[in-house]
Amino acid sequence: MEVTCTNCNHTTQLDLNFDVKIYACTNCVYVYQERDGLRFKDQLRPYTFTDQFEIGQVGVFNNTDYTITGILVKENEGFEWTEYILQGKENFLYLSEADGHWIILEEIEFASKVGNHPLTVDYEELTFDRYDYFYPKLIAARGFFDFDIFEKAELIEYINPPQVLSFERNGSEQNAFLGKHISKAAVKKAFNASYLPTKVGVGMVQPFLFNLRNLAITLCCVLALILVSNWYLNKERVRTEVLDAQLALANFTNKDFVSPSFTLTGSAAPLKVQLYAPVSNSWVNVQVALINEKTGEEVYASKDIERYSGYTDGESWSEGSNSEEFNLCGIPAGTYHLNITPMKAPEDVNSDFMNVKVVWSEPSSRNIWLILIIMVVFVLVLYYVEKNFEAKRWGETNESFFNS
Repeated sequence: MEVTCTNCNHTTQLDLNFDVKIYACTNCVYVYQERDGLRFKDQLRPYTFTDQFEIGQVGVFNNTDYTITGILVKENEGFEWTEYILQGKENFLYLSEADGHWIILEEIEFASKVGNHPLTVDYEELTFDRYDYFYPKLIAARGFFDFDIFEKAELIEYINPPQVLSFERNGSEQNAFLGKHISKAAVKKAFNASYLPTKVGVGMVQPFLFNLRNLAITLCCVLALILVSNWYLNKERVRTEVLDAQLALANFTNKDFVSPSFTLTGSAAPLKVQLYAPVSNSWVNVQVALINEKTGEEVYASKDIERYSGYTDGESWSEGSNSEEFNLCGIPAGTYHLNITPMKAPEDVNSDFMNVKVVWSEPSSRNIWLILIIMVVFVLVLYYVEKNFEAKRWGETNESFFNS
């Protein structure tokens, strides 16, 4: 179809598969109505189209080309949005943009009337909550339409994010549309666009980042797997004392103490080393090497036992301790032995022995509790973030189901 505006002489040409009732010039503000030909009907107030797509522009949705045949800009109580009518080979799609948030809709059959504005409506086993109802005002138009764009109609919206049920009612007639949130990236890709309006606030059916119910179920399953795995890996593991020896320091001046071999089973766990030496105003140094007899891998650690005391300015003092302990962390199952190298201060003639005790730790549930706490805190934080998210969503409407 080819139309030339009598006001600005701008010509618009587009292939259409519907009968045109209204044409709004794509260059100026003149609107024409079909009356044995397109005749001037009305003149809209001037409006600057800036972020909108153009008539005739093609977008690809579900691997099908759709051409923009009409653009409507509407408002309600100062809130403005843009509606695009997209013609495909077999059907129409309707794309709506408000504050950078996009919804794509398709007309559906819906037998029940919603003129009395019920709080909820059901469709395909989903319950939709009433979001708002009002009479939108036409601000601007461009393109071809198979309906009277000036006809006053009530818009009633129900949401179950990311989906929306939208009803247009004119008297006893009702048209229903099912829509869903579509990402900005998807719209860019569909129209091969480089720029789209910036998002502001929360969209009417913009989905929250997470589905909290599904997330909670997933985390519970993960926790159950962790519990079962921890039980299976440690069902035969108990606290095991692998070494309890007293070393005469004089016997190990130039050689190491080599422990008997011992076998560790179960998941990786700390090996706790406890040391005691009766030092007084002196020190003893101990070097410990844990050697895996199969792989030859070695883990080293070193510790000083120091204790000093005295009497200064009429007061006694002391520092240090005769006992020390440390862990060799994350030791996996295997067969091991220990090489222990003690060394004392050369001038120390009183410290003649040292006790060494090494214990393979019993299974600990500390990490499981830590994971559980992190999961619970994470879900609670997301719960309150989602509450705030929903408050912003419902704050956009005078009919605030959220606050009721």
